[in-house]
Amino acid sequence: MLFCIFSFNRGQYLQNCVDSIEYCAPFARIAVFDDNSYDEHTQEVLKGIGKKHTVIQPGHQSQRRLGGLYGNMQSALDYAANEDLVCYLQDDTQMVRPLMEADIASINGLFDGDERIGFVSPCFLRGRNRQRDVNSMAFDSDRQIYFRQGTKQSSGQHFSALLIMRPARLLAKSWRFARSEPENDRQAAVLFGPMAYLKVPFAMWLPEVPTYRGKRKTLALKIAERQRRSGYFPFRMLTGEEVDKLRVRSPDTLPIAEDFLSCINDEPKKPWAYHPMQDDRWLQKLSSVELALRRWFRIG
Repeated sequence: MLFCIFSFNRGQYLQNCVDSIEYCAPFARIAVFDDNSYDEHTQEVLKGIGKKHTVIQPGHQSQRRLGGLYGNMQSALDYAANEDLVCYLQDDTQMVRPLMEADIASINGLFDGDERIGFVSPCFLRGRNRQRDVNSMAFDSDRQIYFRQGTKQSSGQHFSALLIMRPARLLAKSWRFARSEPENDRQAAVLFGPMAYLKVPFAMWLPEVPTYRGKRKTLALKIAERQRRSGYFPFRMLTGEEVDKLRVRSPDTLPIAEDFLSCINDEPKKPWAYHPMQDDRWLQKLSSVELALRRWFRIG
């Protein structure tokens, strides 16, 4: 199994993601697709990772076009064309439990048993979407997976940027990663059925991650990050007993991250956020105004 990690200027988070894969899936291979990080710490982290794993950056392979998350996802698909099973993660995500042979067999069984499955989600659900997911997640008891149905959301029903896939299945459908998650969700709705969500997920986005990665922050973003206490909150690995409880629970209990995961550092306020301004429309508007003024006056 191959894990592809997409990285840019988040050295501490990238190292944590790689460490979690090495611990939870020591049999797996890792390829980091880095978007030319210029942060010095990230560059040092990439050098260390490159001693054991593959690191690919724009310009390193002249026959492949890289750049931006979805451009790198396409490059990773081309790179992994002959792989049987591939998992896409990002630098601000982490594995939280060991991946067992039975897990791999179960995932392969999903693809073997249904040609309409294009993508499988490896992740827990977000607590802030609890009510929506309670209303929309349907459980298939035969295959032990959830499907999201009946929602009007622009993504997450057929596609998510964190995914497990079989490259040959996508390439057979002439799949090309589009530039946004909604575009990819629409494409997946045409080519495949709904995305499968594991009953026992093994990965998750870290909560309250700062959005700053070398760009100049707006005043609104600075305020939002202070209010939310944005920072580095890696997850504690689930114990064997906790994983067993996760496996045997009733499927009516959705795998919501806040209900099963905890952070090593101080616990962020629940429900967790994944962008500092996502709950504050006024700060979003203020940030948009500042960015517009920067463009107008050509300020960096």
